[in-house]
Amino acid sequence: MTRRSIFITGAAQGIGRATAERFARDGWFVGLHDIEESGLAALREQLGSDRCTTGVLDVRDASAWTPALEAFWDAAGGRLDVLLNNAGIATSGAFTEIPLATHHAIVDVNLKGVINGAHAGHPFLRRTPESRLINLASASAIYGAADLASYSSTKFAVRGLTEALDLEWRQQGIRVCDIWPLFVKTKMVEGLSLPSIRSMGVRLTADDVANTIWKAAHHRGHRVHWLVGAQTHAMYRAICFFPDRLNRAVTARLSAH
Repeated sequence: MTRRSIFITGAAQGIGRATAERFARDGWFVGLHDIEESGLAALREQLGSDRCTTGVLDVRDASAWTPALEAFWDAAGGRLDVLLNNAGIATSGAFTEIPLATHHAIVDVNLKGVINGAHAGHPFLRRTPESRLINLASASAIYGAADLASYSSTKFAVRGLTEALDLEWRQQGIRVCDIWPLFVKTKMVEGLSLPSIRSMGVRLTADDVANTIWKAAHHRGHRVHWLVGAQTHAMYRAICFFPDRLNRAVTARLSAH
């Protein structure tokens, strides 16, 4: 099999689903992985069994990663061109009003799940020329987001992990990058109640993010952070060039109840 392959977590809906559709449409072999079996089955039927394979995967379970990757490796003809750590969860609200168990769950999925994927995926990526690890970060990794404290913290950590692994793995022929969208029209964002959503709106679609992932997977240069949308670019430029007190004031205003 000469076609390239991508392993996607959180593939049953939202950004993961849009990414699977984008890559399959252009001839890639796609690995669909999620905890939602019905969503995976529907997507496999849509894409066709010759274009994809499915597997139930809870990214929190470190022991489940290697068997899932081995099965995908065999189905893809012995290659893993892109591993997309996309699975994630979010809960909004005041930090102390969210149960501690929920904070831990966010860390387990959004950070530990990414670490599990990177660690288990490395041997397969290393055996595939010009492979890539792509992690879903967020615009909330630019400045800590009120009412999304744990979610924002995990995305800062994903940003740091991405930068570190990019430095560690570049000599091994593996490029590591991350994707920074702001709010995206998905079920996860629909479930959030945030002043910043009311003030800034939700302007991005899952296809917008999928197209950026596509560009990151094909980019020939060296670029670690991929920002999605004009709002994210504006926020990033502000953090880089404006005084910290001004950035804090603007962020506080956007997050004001």
